[in-house]
Amino acid sequence: AGVITEAKLKDLTPPMPVMFLKAIPADKQDCRSAYACPVYKTCQRGPTYVWTFNLKTKENPSKWVLASVALLLQI
Repeated sequence: AGVITEAKLKDLTPPMPVMFLKAIPADKQDCRSAYACPVYKTCQRGPTYVWTFNLKTKENPSKWVLASVALLLQI
């Protein structure tokens, strides 16, 4: 459906679908109902931070913050 949702039971690291990225100016971004998801190079957080993705969500973004949702790159 194009939004972030709950994972299936017992699936701790579900893969993220391939995404099409398109650069747009910051003032034209639609950040309503979006979770600012951090992206890291490895599972060690902190110095491996790369950038932030705005993932659409139907729920309150604070739910994903409390769940510590993040994306990891396969490098």
